[in-house]
Amino acid sequence: MPNENEKVIENNEETTNDIEVKDYKYIYGVSFKNVLLTYYFGSDTNKYEKDDKVVVETARGLELGYIVNEYKEKDDIKLETSLKPIVRLATQEDLTNYEKNNENAKKANEIFIQGVMDQKLDMHLISSEYTLDATKIIFTYIADERVDFRELLKILAAKLHCRIELHQIGARDRAKAIGGIGPCGLPLCCSTFLSDFEGISINMAKNQLLALNISKLSGQCGKLICCLKYEDSLYSDLKVGLPKLGQKCKYKDEEFKITSMNVLSKTMKLENSDNSLFVTFDEYFKEAKNDTPTKLSKQ
Repeated sequence: MPNENEKVIENNEETTNDIEVKDYKYIYGVSFKNVLLTYYFGSDTNKYEKDDKVVVETARGLELGYIVNEYKEKDDIKLETSLKPIVRLATQEDLTNYEKNNENAKKANEIFIQGVMDQKLDMHLISSEYTLDATKIIFTYIADERVDFRELLKILAAKLHCRIELHQIGARDRAKAIGGIGPCGLPLCCSTFLSDFEGISINMAKNQLLALNISKLSGQCGKLICCLKYEDSLYSDLKVGLPKLGQKCKYKDEEFKITSMNVLSKTMKLENSDNSLFVTFDEYFKEAKNDTPTKLSKQ
């Protein structure tokens, strides 16, 4: 049996089937508050300009967004999905309603939190947002497990008198919404420029020859830091042809073990019971004698 959240989403999909979808002559990129992604919407007029506030029809209902680029002809952009329309240029009434909805959303937050406490549910509210026409409110929350919130949904519907959508997000999305400072001293990547989260594995840390200290490799979300992904392909390229850590070798007639390596500075550490050396890759391949010789790849 699907949970209540799935029912809400299904009802939304039924509603969006009534949205008019057709080919439009002009295509605009539109973004929304606190959203880094640009979404494309269609129009039969080219009167909109960059930074104009517009009302658009989305899967959630009417929303207020802003134009992020000049219009493009439909033949200039190859889209695999049909476009939803820009309804109109935002009026003063739209802007007033938008601000009013934001204030009402704060009151809705209090109702939501009290309902969660009364029902003793393990879920934590991140944000709430009304559609522009205030016919629906979307609550975004985080929870470790699936939550049976059917009673909470009844309480919210009775007090808010509109359609309710509950949207569960993960730990990375929560960090994105809250923001913060990363270990590099800069604002979190997820809250500044990352729009999608790609898979990150511990193998990426191993590939970069990092110490597997989970506390140091984890971000504020508790997951592996996103920046492990950025340089993974570079490290893979730089390591082509290099010996493996732990490999035994002979260097200047002494037996050593390769205990560490820095592919950026192109140096490695050789150790035995009596001695330890730091040598460059060039020095290693010139002097080392291996059971299975390895050639240094061209970088």
